[in-house]
Amino acid sequence: MDRVYLDHAATTPVDPEVAEAMTRVLRETHGNPSSIYAEGRAARAAVDRARDEVAAAINADPSEIVFTSGGTEADNLALRGVLKVKDGRDGLITTAIEHHAVIDTARDLELHAHVRVDVVGVDRYGVVHPDAIRDAIDDRTSLVSVMHANNEIGTIEPIAEIGALCRDRGVTFHSDAVQTVGALDIDVRETPVDLLSINAHKFYGPKGVGALYVRRGTRIATMQTGGGQEKGRRTGTENVAGIVGLGVAMRIARERRATESPRQSILRDRVIAGVEARVPDTVLTGHRTERLPNNASFCIPGTDGESLIVALDLEGFAVSSGSACTSGETEPSQVLLALGLDRELAKGSLRVTVGRSTTEAQVDRFIDALARVVARLRDSAAVAV
Repeated sequence: MDRVYLDHAATTPVDPEVAEAMTRVLRETHGNPSSIYAEGRAARAAVDRARDEVAAAINADPSEIVFTSGGTEADNLALRGVLKVKDGRDGLITTAIEHHAVIDTARDLELHAHVRVDVVGVDRYGVVHPDAIRDAIDDRTSLVSVMHANNEIGTIEPIAEIGALCRDRGVTFHSDAVQTVGALDIDVRETPVDLLSINAHKFYGPKGVGALYVRRGTRIATMQTGGGQEKGRRTGTENVAGIVGLGVAMRIARERRATESPRQSILRDRVIAGVEARVPDTVLTGHRTERLPNNASFCIPGTDGESLIVALDLEGFAVSSGSACTSGETEPSQVLLALGLDRELAKGSLRVTVGRSTTEAQVDRFIDALARVVARLRDSAAVAV
C-alpha cells in the first residue's frame, strides 16, 4: 500500500537539501561557536549565515533573531520574557484559539506569577476581531498575543490591524507564526509585530529548533541563565546543525513560496469541494477563504475523530483530528468549542493538510477513502443504537 501523508500542519518531512547541509555540519563543523580558535569561528560563521537567512525571509535584521529549541520555547520566551520585565503593568491579552504553547503558558503565568490574563473570543469562523482586542486593552496591559493562523482550522488572523492598535496603545504585540512562516509572505517591517515565533519542522526543516523574532527596542528578559549566548536572550551552547537546517529551510521556503503556496491552495480547495460533495452533512471549520493554503478542516456528524484517524490510517492516509500536540485527548478541541460548535459535532473533527509532495491523484484517492470510511462508521453507529 502506498502511504499518503496529509498531516503537514503537524510536521513536515525534512527537505533533502536541509538534511545534506546538517550532515555536513555534523561531520565537519564540530567547534563551539563561543570558542575563538578556528574551529569555533567556523561554527560561529555557520550560525551567523543561518541567522542571515532567517532574517532575510521575514525582512528582519539578523540581530533581531533569537534561536530557540522550537515554537513552544519561542512562545514561552515571548510571553514570560515580556511579562518578567518590571514596568508596572501585569496584563496579558490572548485568544481562545491559541496553541497550547501560548494558552497554557498564559494560565501558568496567571497562577504562579500573578499575571492578569484576559482571553478574547472569536467568531464562528475563528476570526479574532481587532475591536475585541481594543476593548480589552487598558492601562495594565503589557502584552497581546494573537496567532497569525490557527493550526487546527487554518483561519488567518488580521494581525496587521491588531498590531497597529497595540502600537497606538504602547502595548507589546506577539504573534505565533509557526503555521504561516514559509507559507505566507511575512514582512516584519510592514506588519507591526514586536515578537514572532518560528518553528523549523513546519516548513521542511528539522525538529527541535526554531526562532523568536524580537524587534529592536523590545524589552524582554531571558528565561534561563548561563553563558550569555544569543546576546543573553537565550543562553546555552547553540545547536549548530539544527540552526543551519533552519536557515536552509527558510531560504528554500522563501524561494518556493510564490509557486508552491498557490499550488497547495488549489489542492486544499479540491479537498474541501470533494469532501463536501461526497460526505453528507460535513461542516467546514474555519474561514472559507482567509485560511492557510494547505489546510482543510471539517467536523463530520456521526463520527469521532479518533475513529476517523484509525480507519483512514488503515486505508493508507495520515491525517489528524486537530493539533498533534493534543492527540490522545478525548475531549473536543478548545478551538472548535470556541467557534460555538456543539460538543458532539466537535468530536468528529478532521484536519487534512497537504504539502509539497501532495498530488491531485492523492487528493482524489483520499476523498474516495473518506467517503467509504464515513459511510461505514455511520452504519456501525446506527446498528449500535
